[in-house]
Amino acid sequence: MEKREKLEMMDKILRELDDLKNSQTSVLKKISKIEADNINLGVGLLEKRLPDMWQNVDNNLSLVSTLEEEFQAHRDKFYSDNNLGAVEEG
Repeated sequence: MEKREKLEMMDKILRELDDLKNSQTSVLKKISKIEADNINLGVGLLEKRLPDMWQNVDNNLSLVSTLEEEFQAHRDKFYSDNNLGAVEEG
């Protein structure tokens, strides 16, 4: 795989990580909505299990965010190390 193709693949992965982060955020919002709806309903099972679920998804969101930042730095270093900016200008 040539360097330009590798860079394009890295950019694709960054977009996918961002999509994954957005999906995790959406899941957190849905869990919070269920918790809010359950305030009136008062089902103990939901009261007991939803906070654990929320925490697990929040932990995953943190992991994805960290991975995205680290991979962005890796991508940027690859871009710089391989002088790919000069290729775009030339």
